[in-house]
Amino acid sequence: MGQQYRVSSRRLFLQSTGTAGALFAGWSRLAAAEPTPQGKAKSVILIFNCGAPSHIDLWDPKPDATDTVRGEFRTIPTNVPGIQVSELMPRLAQRADKLAVVRSVHHTQSSHNSGMYYSIVGRPYRIDNTLINPSPTDYPCFGTLVGWLAQRDGYSGAVPPYVITPEPHCDSRVYITPGQFGGCLGSKYDPFVLQADPNASEFRVRDLRLNDELTTQRLAQRSQLLGKLGSAARSVPSESAAEYDLHRNQATSLVASGDAARAFDLSKEPTAVRERYGRHTWGQSHLLARRLVESGVKFVTTVNGPSIIWDTHLDNFGRLKNKLVPPMEQAYAALLDDLAERNLLDSTLVIWMGDFCRTPRINKDAGRDHWPQCYGVVLAGGGIRGGQVVVASDKIGAHPSEHPVTPADIHATVFKALGYDCQKITYHTVDGRPTLLSDGEPIRELLL
Repeated sequence: MGQQYRVSSRRLFLQSTGTAGALFAGWSRLAAAEPTPQGKAKSVILIFNCGAPSHIDLWDPKPDATDTVRGEFRTIPTNVPGIQVSELMPRLAQRADKLAVVRSVHHTQSSHNSGMYYSIVGRPYRIDNTLINPSPTDYPCFGTLVGWLAQRDGYSGAVPPYVITPEPHCDSRVYITPGQFGGCLGSKYDPFVLQADPNASEFRVRDLRLNDELTTQRLAQRSQLLGKLGSAARSVPSESAAEYDLHRNQATSLVASGDAARAFDLSKEPTAVRERYGRHTWGQSHLLARRLVESGVKFVTTVNGPSIIWDTHLDNFGRLKNKLVPPMEQAYAALLDDLAERNLLDSTLVIWMGDFCRTPRINKDAGRDHWPQCYGVVLAGGGIRGGQVVVASDKIGAHPSEHPVTPADIHATVFKALGYDCQKITYHTVDGRPTLLSDGEPIRELLL
């Protein structure tokens, strides 16, 4: 009887709320609140460029190299003396005082999905391959871990603490990058993945509103009825049943109040703001990230995709100039400005990265190939000292010339900015082994 109750009542509840309970109940499990972390950053926005953008053509130009390395683009000065970037980024050049550019990041995996895994998880995948998918045994990425920590600390926002927009990291729709979901922590720590284009004219996030024929009053009546049915069916108190009741009540409250739906509602933004970010998927995803941070979300990944769009084996220079960099730069610069104007930049850590980088030497198709041995990551905002280049690559951008940095070091820096000590906090893998938040070391030069 108890099992029948759980199945039938769950089905009724999900039909009533448009499956919002299934999407939003898992993260809302209350835990004993830990002390509030004392970091300067309160939230993180990760701008992830799938396919590996060329560092030499963006953040680490080599004007003195030969034309087989230097490429077609000239360098331009920034608003910080001594720092130069590619001519493709004039907006960002004027915001360099907010940016910390790390030019010596490296890892060892050169396939897209394993490279993306390494970049966001901070550990190598068990094989260097693109034809892989997520599994329950995956180590979690730092976005998942920030969401997990938020829940441990008593997070109670209207939206899950970790959100990905518009679609997940992936090589293709068939091969999705491991690590970005709950992995060994469990599916209740999965991110909420938008799976929609926020620039679409009829953009609406699924499952956050009541069905058209259901009023808030009728939803409340159904919820009360389910509560009575549950009490009658359960003769013995059960922790799992109590947890289910808690999830149901919280999900009902979320859908009825509309708080989650409002956080995703870009129609509330003035036209000028939407135009500032750019009326394209990347721009509106960045704007959505700002709205979500305002609503209290702890980690938002905005994926500059779809798929591995930055994979410029062919026509690297034409694609960067005409298709890829203009919308990226517009959205990135607008996000930095908007956060600063709203007094949010000091508490929001913004990270720009990709799976790895591209070869210093140009290939026969005017492209650049995969190169994880040296690439750039850019940080700004919460807890980060802007206006600097931290460590350098060699004269052709092939290898770090000093202080090689790993993805794990980037993650450790992020956790430190958020107020977490990655050497003192552990989670457990599927076989029960305690594992540190990150094996890396914070990059002290980056931190305020």
